[in-house]
Amino acid sequence: MQTLLLHTCCAPCSAAIIEWLLANDIRPTLFYYNPNIFPLEEYEIRKSECSRYARSLGLEMVDADYNHGKWLECTTGLEQEPERGKRCLQCFQMRLSATARYAHENGFRRFATTLASSRWKSLDQIAEAGHAAAALFPDVEFWEKDWRKDGLSERRRILLAENRFYNQQYCGCEFSMQRLSAGRNQAKQTSDKDVQR
Repeated sequence: MQTLLLHTCCAPCSAAIIEWLLANDIRPTLFYYNPNIFPLEEYEIRKSECSRYARSLGLEMVDADYNHGKWLECTTGLEQEPERGKRCLQCFQMRLSATARYAHENGFRRFATTLASSRWKSLDQIAEAGHAAAALFPDVEFWEKDWRKDGLSERRRILLAENRFYNQQYCGCEFSMQRLSAGRNQAKQTSDKDVQR
């Protein structure tokens, strides 16, 4: 069986990918490194769900460092960037560079990320960040794969319901959370105006 270091962002995005890997004779070690997630309570919930799923399959999960302050430093000046903008690319680069380093230091030849399963993320940005991270370590390769294809998006929905995963409503950082709140407020105001008519 082949091995793979799989950067894991959350259980809903990971479950179908992990299932597919195991069915294709690839045993992933999950690497949970997501210092972008805010607040800490949200981070702990998402990590706990990943850990619960890993345990149910007998898989190892590496609990990497949570340093949100370092992530904020890394994205300083990019706070007003839109989703899929420069802040997201910087965030992916930070997280996948840490994944590549762990792969290099622990004998993994390949790594991948579950970020590439989300329709809200830019696959081009993920690929750019992954290949840049792999270039730092000549013995490590980034496996660029679109995890949205081959029925995996539908399987994701099924596994989410079957496992009753906590399903977050925003990417993770406070800036994506603020935009979600702003969008909800705008939708509510529009709805209130419709009711008043």
